[in-house]
Amino acid sequence: MNKQSSKIWFGGDYNPEQWEKDMWPEDIRMFKLAGIDVATLNVFSWALNQPDEITYNFEWLDEIMNKLYENGIYTCLATSTAAHPAWMAKKYPDILRVDFYGRKRKFGGRHNSCPNSTTYNKFAGRMAEKLSERYKDHPAVLMWHVSNEYGGYCYCENCAKNFRVWLKEKYKDLPTLNKAWNTRFWGHTFYEWDEIVPPNDLSEETEGQISDFQGISLDYRRFQSDSLLASYQTEYNSIRKHDSKTPITTNFMGLYPELNYFKWAPYLDVISWDNYPSIGTPVSMTAMTHDLMRGLKSGQPFMLMEQTPSQQNWQPYNSLKRPGVMRLWSYQAVAHGADTVMFFQLRRSIGATEKYHGAVIEHAGHEDTRVFKETAALGEELYQFSDQIVDSTITSKAAIVFDWENRWAIELSSGPTVALDYVEEIHNYYAAFFQQNISVDLISPSEDLSAYDIVVAPVLYMVKEGFADKLKRFTADGGTFITTFFSGIVNENDIVVTGGYPGELKDLLGIWVEEIDALPPEENNTIVLKNKEGFNKKEYTCNILYDIIHVNEAEIVADYGEDFYAGTPVVTKNNYGRGKAWYIGSSADADFISDLVLKLAQEKNIEPSLPPVDDVEVTVREKNNTKIYFILNHSNEKKVIETGNEEKRNLLNGQTIKNSVELFGKDLLILKE
Repeated sequence: MNKQSSKIWFGGDYNPEQWEKDMWPEDIRMFKLAGIDVATLNVFSWALNQPDEITYNFEWLDEIMNKLYENGIYTCLATSTAAHPAWMAKKYPDILRVDFYGRKRKFGGRHNSCPNSTTYNKFAGRMAEKLSERYKDHPAVLMWHVSNEYGGYCYCENCAKNFRVWLKEKYKDLPTLNKAWNTRFWGHTFYEWDEIVPPNDLSEETEGQISDFQGISLDYRRFQSDSLLASYQTEYNSIRKHDSKTPITTNFMGLYPELNYFKWAPYLDVISWDNYPSIGTPVSMTAMTHDLMRGLKSGQPFMLMEQTPSQQNWQPYNSLKRPGVMRLWSYQAVAHGADTVMFFQLRRSIGATEKYHGAVIEHAGHEDTRVFKETAALGEELYQFSDQIVDSTITSKAAIVFDWENRWAIELSSGPTVALDYVEEIHNYYAAFFQQNISVDLISPSEDLSAYDIVVAPVLYMVKEGFADKLKRFTADGGTFITTFFSGIVNENDIVVTGGYPGELKDLLGIWVEEIDALPPEENNTIVLKNKEGFNKKEYTCNILYDIIHVNEAEIVADYGEDFYAGTPVVTKNNYGRGKAWYIGSSADADFISDLVLKLAQEKNIEPSLPPVDDVEVTVREKNNTKIYFILNHSNEKKVIETGNEEKRNLLNGQTIKNSVELFGKDLLILKE
């Protein structure tokens, strides 16, 4: 991935423009002491680089890049376009966004540029091109970093006009659009394109993303994601005018809801993302997000572009990372496919919103801090052995389908319950694999399924064209498919497929659903198994939604235990070709999902990477047909890990391990076969 030595990049965001030049040598001294070899520069420097419409000033950037490079520190060079200059907002107000409530923004903050402003894109593209022309041959530049953390929607007149153009390209004519959106409901039929307005607080949507017309709102989210992507592509293409080789990326935000990252992924040379879990975020949720980022480009290693060395500034309670946690979470990213460990920020700001966001160099300004010492120790470790890890990959025989558009449609829907959280339902199934040390990929509906033995698609509310047939082929060829309640309800325009739920999946699952009951999440029902085989208990709990199921060809695995539908199916299994299709008609508890996943994995001969231990995470990367085991103890207690009867070498200290090993709390092992 890099021109540098084949090692894990270690560094992060550096903002030298916030400091006097006489501070730079001290920063560089401390960077070298910490083992930092890559600095992300120029992220928010547009106003400094371009003080007016015609003047460009890059001398400061030349100076700091050269000083860093002379000291063995490379550059991830940003395009500086993450926040436009004040002069630009004053002279060209069309670049300013209109918010969800219809209010025109003033200058300030960031994420404040309209992606459909031709003025903004002209200036942003010009800036990217000038940087590319100037630094295309600079030996320090390892990566181009376009803008920063794209996000936020705009509802201005630029967007309204371009939304209509986008709709014309998609639907061709208004009769087709009206049918797709079901506009005869509430008399919404459109007879002229300019009758269509963005769906916001002034039109179709209310606070909390509930929409009166899900089809309109769904398409607007697609349009805004595409618009921001097109704005990114403007800069990407501008860079490529002068630099045809250096990789280009922009930093994603994991589970960020507003952009369809699967659609963006083909236009990034390398996936990069910013990881900011809170002190209470489940370890499995962070792991799942890493795997989602890895899944964006079919398992290609990704970049951990940002994480905090200590604390972040935007949470209600900005907890410190406890001793050992920064190291542990850094290696967790590597364990799931990261080939970089990068921080935001390298020196802590002294003013504005990020002055309480942690940094490698804290406000104390010297190396005698806990955070700096932990960072330097990590840098030394990575220098010793990371060449053995870079470009290794992860192989999984199980996959979970994740679809941003399905997520949007669920969130926009008026009913059946406010308690349904798509990401949480995905995580419920991911956590079951995670706890069993079974690797799982997160994939889009467009992904080839033939590499997998098990495919899970929780809450597959929206079934896109062709996906049902793909699932049928996968199952008929011997795969095991699992889906859940509230699946197969609508097509990609959010129009219900009539004839009984789950729509196009009825034949595959061998059932049909008549009604869906919704109760407050604190109210439970029970899942009562007809045969305990493969499960640890006879009864489990379930909540949120309850599908009332009729069986066609499927076998009833479990019934509801309570309410007027007691004794009717809640879990079914259908033989389809050489495979099996499972349906879970309610939000099952963690014990049930864990037992189900383990049972099905055993049926498909999918073995855990190592025997599971509570609070210990195990993942495996492979390189040159050799496995590298990452074993991370997320608890505070010492754990005994069974490592198998083949000798393995600990890359952290060179020791040989066989059979079992004790692992202290918040510590880790990296074992190579």
